[in-house]
Amino acid sequence: MIRFRHIVIVLFATLSLAIAAPARAASPELWVYAPVNFQVDKSTDKLIELLKRSKAAGYNAAVITDFKFGRIDDRPKNYYANIARTRKAADELGIELIPCVMPIGYSDSILMNNPQLAEGIPVRDVAYRVADGKATVADTSNLLAGGALDKPARNRPDGWDWVDGFGTSATLDTANKHGGASSLKMTDYKKGNEGGNCRIMKKLAVKPWHQYHVSLWVKTQDATNIGEFKVNVLVKNRALNHANLGVKSTQDWTKHDVVFNSLDNTEVNFYIGIWGGGTGTIWIDDVSCTLAGGINMVRRDGCPIRVTSADGKAVYEEGRDFEKWVNTKTGNDPYPGAYNIMTPEPPIVIPAGSRIRNGDTLLVSYFHTITVYDQQIACCLSEPELYTHLRKQVELVNKYFAPKRWFMQHDEMRVAGWCDLCRPDKSGKTAGQLLAENARKCVAIIKDVDPDGGVMVWNDMFDPHHNAHDNYYLVSSNLAGSWEGLDKSVMIINWNGGHAAESLKFFADRGHKQLVAGYYDNGNVESEAKRWMDAASNVDGVIGYMYTTWRNDYSNLERYAKAVLGK
Repeated sequence: MIRFRHIVIVLFATLSLAIAAPARAASPELWVYAPVNFQVDKSTDKLIELLKRSKAAGYNAAVITDFKFGRIDDRPKNYYANIARTRKAADELGIELIPCVMPIGYSDSILMNNPQLAEGIPVRDVAYRVADGKATVADTSNLLAGGALDKPARNRPDGWDWVDGFGTSATLDTANKHGGASSLKMTDYKKGNEGGNCRIMKKLAVKPWHQYHVSLWVKTQDATNIGEFKVNVLVKNRALNHANLGVKSTQDWTKHDVVFNSLDNTEVNFYIGIWGGGTGTIWIDDVSCTLAGGINMVRRDGCPIRVTSADGKAVYEEGRDFEKWVNTKTGNDPYPGAYNIMTPEPPIVIPAGSRIRNGDTLLVSYFHTITVYDQQIACCLSEPELYTHLRKQVELVNKYFAPKRWFMQHDEMRVAGWCDLCRPDKSGKTAGQLLAENARKCVAIIKDVDPDGGVMVWNDMFDPHHNAHDNYYLVSSNLAGSWEGLDKSVMIINWNGGHAAESLKFFADRGHKQLVAGYYDNGNVESEAKRWMDAASNVDGVIGYMYTTWRNDYSNLERYAKAVLGK
């Protein structure tokens, strides 16, 4: 399930059953999970009003998170004043505040402290050519010979392998085009494909462990389900890119970008189009796929660079043969912790006195991070500096909130295990073992700062019935075994609605208490609550439920509470 960071309602409850069963509390706790921006007074006002409303509905705790928890120091005075008045309001209402820490997976907040701590994927031996004292990618030719979409061929545009519904739902349009003779127009999607798919595809030969940049121009008019318009680069059962394009339902010609790493592949299936198109029209034009260099490049101990001669015999020295090579925009556009799909490609600058000469070909190796969906970024699990920032976060959150319980935000960690500190052949550990180690360290930090504090975490990255398995997004190796990093004192916040019974039983058998996150903007409030309650009815240690809205929609807050409480 793809989840976005909006407002979430968390309901903790202990079921009382009318049958013989392990002892459970007589009445449930109800918790509100409320993201807030304490630097904005009105955001704090809304939070306090939510606390009041929640108390009236029977809630007695609030899980709160602020992006700025990643770096709380050096904020304006009103930031701390807003925290203080929120604490005062919560105390008066009798609502416990539970802060979120340890953003592992959605890591941009902690990466504000050092954007270079993002996980890096390797690029190996890309050819650079030196000219006028600078080295840049040698071959920037377009791999998509038919990217201009100017000529028809049999049942497809020239240069492509196939397109859904060519001549019906997909046609070359000479009237609406970005450049050249025509564009590809997609409309009446179900005329060409009963599922509404309208996609153009080509098999592309790629070089292993190289970085590629895709660009395309898109125009739309009243297109529905536009979120399913994608560029997909697929190999067997794995997608090499996951970033959203951000195409709007209606827009004039707009350039969109995609970046992917070929990993160990020599061929990929390249798709552009819509899956399950509804109504409206989409035009695409001027599509290119080229080798890239240094987009979102990461520099740290686990992400070194290497520059050699074309035959690999000469290894060139940074600071002597070429100037320090960095990408200043990585995680810094427009502010620290903000990662874009694209950054400029920094050239390698050759100073006077270098052994490198104009006309030389270089082989360049480096690491880059990559965004998922809407600029999600993941931190490295093994970089020691990360834990310095995580400890400081916990110490400062403890200073300003003095909480009794802590919510670790390990969640949907979609890029992991690639850098020289993490990769299995270097670390001797799978991604699952690295995550287990990370979880143990994070819990230890909290316990060191607050020995009596309770700790909880999302289930998904520690759940073999959810995300803790092999071939998960762009994770390098198997995530199985990650759950070994959680001792039974850690409470599990379980949102695995697709395999609720199996997931609940797995953690119950390990001795964990659990909270069910079972709403997820489902309008069938009562039936959704009952479905989870039925799944939990024979499972020991399920202490509650979560009203979870990712749409910032509190309209069913009271209704869901009644469904859970039976009042």
